[in-house]
Amino acid sequence: MKKRLVLLLVTAMAATTVLAGCGSKDSGSSDSGKKSAKESKVENDDDTLIVGFDASFPPYGYKDDSGEYVGFDLDLAQEVCDRNDWKLVKQPIDWDSKDAELNSETIDCIWNGFTMNGREDDYTWSDPYIDNKQVVVVRSDSGIDDFSGLKGKHVEVQTDSSALAALEGDQKDLAATFADLNQVAEYNTAFMDLESGACDAIAMDIGVANYQVNSRKNPDDYKILDKEISSEQYAVGFKKGNTELKDKVQKTLDEMAEDGTVDKIAEKYADYGVPGALCIGKNSK
Repeated sequence: MKKRLVLLLVTAMAATTVLAGCGSKDSGSSDSGKKSAKESKVENDDDTLIVGFDASFPPYGYKDDSGEYVGFDLDLAQEVCDRNDWKLVKQPIDWDSKDAELNSETIDCIWNGFTMNGREDDYTWSDPYIDNKQVVVVRSDSGIDDFSGLKGKHVEVQTDSSALAALEGDQKDLAATFADLNQVAEYNTAFMDLESGACDAIAMDIGVANYQVNSRKNPDDYKILDKEISSEQYAVGFKKGNTELKDKVQKTLDEMAEDGTVDKIAEKYADYGVPGALCIGKNSK
């Protein structure tokens, strides 16, 4: 009888605990789900900026040898957060899922070498801060010296990249001369393919190209063709309509450009051509 009573009491206590746990989750616990980016930033004055970025897109955003997420864009975002007393959350994302991440408001913005040209009506944008261009990288011993040398060659490009958009758009006639144009998830894979001979050329952003070439054991084994595929501008992309957060970030970026902080940050990435590509704070963009 005593054992039975104890068992009944234990069962009752367990049930009460479960019900209490469910009740606390339904009554506004912080575990009840993510607030939207707009709610957390504007309505509840939450001091967090969640930046979505491609972790394999150096020098703008990538993982260094120590496992830390670094890059020019992330450095800019960190300074913006420091000046606004915000906490920066660096959120690596699958680049082809960036719209879903932004629209579901699991990130506040896309800030990672994000091309605004051709997407002007799809997002709320900051002013452009980088003038970028798309180029082709080949092996130095490939015999390819210009676009005509790409005829019948295997070319790789990142999925949903500006280089891909150019080769499917204004430069589709050039792409038609290739043996094929294969898409890869990120450029580390493309360079491994170029090293092994699995592909003959890579179409990509010049900043990323400079980083990838200069970080190779033998950088002289590669060259960037002189002619560019296309040019574009990078900006910070916010969910369409989120002008309040965009204005706060833009105001801070303008202050950083005026006091020389943007130039100072860019100098850290001088080997990759970032200082010369800056357009923020310049008279002509």
